[in-house]
Amino acid sequence: MKHVCHCGRALPVFLALVFLISCANPGVPLPPELELPRRVGDLHATRKGEKVSLSWTVPSETMDHQSIRHQGPTRICRSIDPATVDCDHPAAEIPASTFPAPPKAKKGQTAAKVQANYVDVLPSQLQQEHAADLVNYAVSVLNQSGRSAGPSNIVQVAAAPTLPPPSDLKAQVTAEGILLGWTNPSAPSFPSLHFVVRIYRRAEGVKTSTVAGEVPVSEDKGEWLDQTFEWNKAYEYHATIVSTVTRPGSPDLQVEGDDTPVIDVDARDVFPPKVPTGLQAVASGVGQKPFIDLIWAPVADADLAGYNVYRHEEGSAPVKINTDLVKTPAYRDADVSSGRQYTYSVSAVDLRGNESAHSEEASEKLP
Repeated sequence: MKHVCHCGRALPVFLALVFLISCANPGVPLPPELELPRRVGDLHATRKGEKVSLSWTVPSETMDHQSIRHQGPTRICRSIDPATVDCDHPAAEIPASTFPAPPKAKKGQTAAKVQANYVDVLPSQLQQEHAADLVNYAVSVLNQSGRSAGPSNIVQVAAAPTLPPPSDLKAQVTAEGILLGWTNPSAPSFPSLHFVVRIYRRAEGVKTSTVAGEVPVSEDKGEWLDQTFEWNKAYEYHATIVSTVTRPGSPDLQVEGDDTPVIDVDARDVFPPKVPTGLQAVASGVGQKPFIDLIWAPVADADLAGYNVYRHEEGSAPVKINTDLVKTPAYRDADVSSGRQYTYSVSAVDLRGNESAHSEEASEKLP
């Protein structure tokens, strides 16, 4: 019997069987990619009035150190108790489209950071019921399936209620300084809580305002005299009311309310010093070279530069007889003649050249 070989047809059948066997046994399946964004670790919070401004860096990587392809929403978590910051019942949930996606880093470079910002408004009831407490915040960034790697670091702000800003803020430039006045809002009574008006000042050409003074809120009307400015400069002023909670054994909590509108003040000094008083004139004695000595009470103005001395004879107008300002409250007039009567007055001059009115006159006749 003749043997016939069918090897050429058997090989395809064998390969087909191997393929079927391999498809029937896929092995251990790989876990699905969760793409959980990394937890935020740089959350910051500041409060002004009833608004809490939150900021953080948008995660650019997953927990597996892979670039995030599909960002989910971000939850704003708020609680009075830091141990129960609950992101399952957030104060707000922000869609991923609100923040720009972090750019992908080029090879060998660090990806640019994207800053996220959100303003939360504290409910009035929370402020009233927890005046002496702290409000705790965290954020939780989710993936597209609503899962998160956990909340961020916790930050805190004071929960104390704030007051509206003072109304009718006005300023008047006086010889003593810049006098600010305003009307206070009604202040509620809370244990361990008190309010002060904080006044900010900014000089022209300076970028930031600084605290110039504080006044307790005790009456309907308030005022404050600024004596620490520099004359002949322009300033901006605004005010806010600060709520301060006193906590025994712990630092006080402070939170600022909203600001008043800014007012402009031109601190131009047009105010002369006080008029000198007590002027006396004493003539030289017989046999001496003729002179008349003048003395008067010193002027106590802080910006006093010196004095001018004026003289006249009967029927003529007073004429200034000093060339330079007299630095002390005394002067000797040696440009006189025996047998004649002279009448004197003095004025005070400040550092900006403002001159007072003339003092009362004093007369003296030389022998």
